[in-house]
Amino acid sequence: MGTYLITGIGRGIGRALARVLLTRGDRVIGTVRDRAQLPADWQGFQETGHLKIVRLDILDEKSIADAARSVDEAIDVLVNNSGVIGPKRQSTLDMDFDGFLDTLKVNTLGPLHIVQAFLPHLRKAEHPKILTISSRMGSMAYAKSDRIAYRASKAAVNKVVQGLSTDLAPEGMIVVSVHPGWVRTDMGGTGADISVEQSAAGIVALSDRLSASDSGRFFDWQGEELPF
Repeated sequence: MGTYLITGIGRGIGRALARVLLTRGDRVIGTVRDRAQLPADWQGFQETGHLKIVRLDILDEKSIADAARSVDEAIDVLVNNSGVIGPKRQSTLDMDFDGFLDTLKVNTLGPLHIVQAFLPHLRKAEHPKILTISSRMGSMAYAKSDRIAYRASKAAVNKVVQGLSTDLAPEGMIVVSVHPGWVRTDMGGTGADISVEQSAAGIVALSDRLSASDSGRFFDWQGEELPF
């Protein structure tokens, strides 16, 4: 069993990931913007010490720094889960540029801020891993243009992941991007392919079996490698 830091556990994939891990006995440090998002039945996990809740706003650097200071233990696995789909208008021919910028701040800069803030905690772990939830929509090999702000932000975070894997390889850290599948969440919609429970179980299984040779690569929730 290990200690996982997961950003954005208030809903969707983040909540499902936390539940999978808590149910099997891992310790979870979960971030939320609003504690009201938390399921009532998680109170028991907090009382046993398996769950620690940290308030964090991915758009606020001070909030990220404060969250990191509130944690004083080793983190075995960091999961960058927080993300947004982007503005309503995000066509290459009709772009909400302020919305595009906010999407980049959350989906691309946010994960890098989180990694930098929690590097001291990862360095305390024996075999630390960093998983960033990306999307196949950001693959340069997947030539679609809908939701281009979202796609661009995920393509950019994939490059950040590659860079982190290179820079952290001497320390033995494993860093990967993960496509969670098309998931039935607020973001994915009710017509999506898989449930949050399926996606979360697959991501946890992938995390468990990652090795040094996997670092810097892009996987889907079932462990299949995808092209950047």
